Amino acid sequence: MRAVKSQTLYWMAITFVLFPVLILLGIYMRSVQAGALPALEGWFYPMMTLHGVGMVGVWYVAAVACAANVLAKYAAPSPAIGRLAIAGTVVGVLLLLACVFLGRFAAGWYFLYPLPFKGEWPAWSAVVFLVSLTVLGATWLVWSLDLLRAIAARYSLGQALGWHYLAGRSDPVLPPAVLIITVSLIASVAALVAGVIMLVLFYLELATGAPNDALLMKNLIFFFGHTLVNLALYLGVALAYEVLPEYAGRPWKTNKVVVISWNAVLAIVLVAYFHHLYMDVVQPGVLLYIGQVASYASAIPAAVVTIFGALLLVYRARMRWNLASILFFLGLAGWAIGGVGAVIDSTISANVRLHNTLWVPAHFHTYMVAGLVFLVVAYFYHVCQEAAAAPERTGYQKLLATLMVLGAYGFFLMFYLSGAYSVPRRFAAYPAELAHGAIYSGIAAAFAALFLLGFVLYLVETGKRWRRALAHAS
Repeated sequence: MRAVKSQTLYWMAITFVLFPVLILLGIYMRSVQAGALPALEGWFYPMMTLHGVGMVGVWYVAAVACAANVLAKYAAPSPAIGRLAIAGTVVGVLLLLACVFLGRFAAGWYFLYPLPFKGEWPAWSAVVFLVSLTVLGATWLVWSLDLLRAIAARYSLGQALGWHYLAGRSDPVLPPAVLIITVSLIASVAALVAGVIMLVLFYLELATGAPNDALLMKNLIFFFGHTLVNLALYLGVALAYEVLPEYAGRPWKTNKVVVISWNAVLAIVLVAYFHHLYMDVVQPGVLLYIGQVASYASAIPAAVVTIFGALLLVYRARMRWNLASILFFLGLAGWAIGGVGAVIDSTISANVRLHNTLWVPAHFHTYMVAGLVFLVVAYFYHVCQEAAAAPERTGYQKLLATLMVLGAYGFFLMFYLSGAYSVPRRFAAYPAELAHGAIYSGIAAAFAALFLLGFVLYLVETGKRWRRALAHAS
């Protein structure tokens, strides 16, 4: 357990270094769209690729690292595999940086087939990008399998999924966080295996020149990418289930409702990605309807049960409000708010108008930044404060939380307004007909800078505790 805690602190350091850099890339992109940096416009799409892949990857591994730290209380993850996860992730990130900065690879984080082979970038940069994904995907797959092994050493599959609660038994006691982590890791393995299949097909085309089926590749890419993003969020929610009761002074126990809801998530999350293929008219129509139904259904078991559970946990509780508990509560709210935007976009009649507009990055930035990021950095602070036991400055913590919230939601609002007014996504520069998009972009860049200021203050507050925690763990 001590080794896993040390590794969690190293994951924090990686996140603390990469996240501000990726925020700056986001500010750069919105500034270019505002017309403020015309000389750097040529780097827009490479930076969009790095920003997207980087953000998804950083917060996925940060969430898994936190989940591993939680599991260490109940099971025994392998420290050696934990070290492999850190090393493999660092190597994958270095390869990604090489293909973007040296090769100017710019296919986007979704790298839809056959775009990696069709761009103006050199062929080697596409190969390095695929190798980067291979290293990252293989590393994360091994890591996920080890965490499932650790769970299986303590619980049977039925126990880890809470099925004995449905039969009226509560022995062995299953913490809700372990249930959610189990569900998330099982689905994560499925997504990562799909990613492996997709990469093998890319490599076969490189080797043989025989083209792949574009619809199959798109399904594999979105099953891989969309599912991992959702699972990172669920792992962040698991942290709230685990830690928030400590601040409320009340337990958050596993029960039949929690078990049914999260078991339903395991089925729903694997088919919700079909809502990304509404525009692919050759996709079997039944799958598109399954995507809409699953997207709606996913909000009920995960979000509704969790949000109401959190409200009941906090209601009239003698809450100890500090930076961790504030950010946990805000993170659950951001998850819900972003989820509403996602459900709207997953409605077929709305999606035909919103699909290629900035409404799409609006909703996923909301639940990623105001949801997952808040949940994970709340856990980071909780772990460091628990180890350091340093005096807390309530006023300072409320200030930085306020800056982050104002910056984040102001930034999101510009995306939502742009989407509502049909500003397309993925445009580096807007024509005169879309001049309002440039205005929204400039305002968004200012709000993103405000969020960055709040996060820097968070780093100051958490960094001191991180150093003490690392000294205690050494």
